[in-house]
Amino acid sequence: MAVSPRSVYDPLSRAFHWLTAAAVLAAFVLGPEHFGRQMHDGLDPATRWDIVTHESLGVLVFVLTLLRLVWVALRPARPRFEMAGWMSAVSHLVHGLLWLLMLAVPVTAMLALGSEGHPLTLLGGLRVNEMPFIAQSALAPMADWGEVHGLLGDIILNLAGLHAAAAIYHHLVLKDGVLRAMAPRG
Repeated sequence: MAVSPRSVYDPLSRAFHWLTAAAVLAAFVLGPEHFGRQMHDGLDPATRWDIVTHESLGVLVFVLTLLRLVWVALRPARPRFEMAGWMSAVSHLVHGLLWLLMLAVPVTAMLALGSEGHPLTLLGGLRVNEMPFIAQSALAPMADWGEVHGLLGDIILNLAGLHAAAAIYHHLVLKDGVLRAMAPRG
């Protein structure tokens, strides 16, 4: 049973949550395999709708996450639910990791593109051909940022699946209103 008088998140928090979830999932599905190798072989990313859409969704995830962080600081109190201490601790850990990954995955994509000299191509024809501030940074040579990006993308999707499974468990087994608190309103 909910402890706070609010039993649901505010509409803007719910909208941010579901838009971000949809963008992360779509970006993962559209994530081109072996993109870096294809770029080295001369592929122009603007010729591939999946690459353009993937990169555009990545920028959207980053912007939505920044806006969400601002909203978290300003929004009304969120609902709070009674749960076992271990459950609360795991919930906080998973949420914290998801927030971190929603920032880190797009950042590692930019590091990969900039350090390898690939353009950023977005819907609407927007293109950034060179990112010397990344290519010349101390971070550029520290890792294979494309590999890091791919690994973090896999982790965020798996963690989001765990997050969704926990919400379904709360709904079907515990019947405590956790899923309803974030569910879109019809």
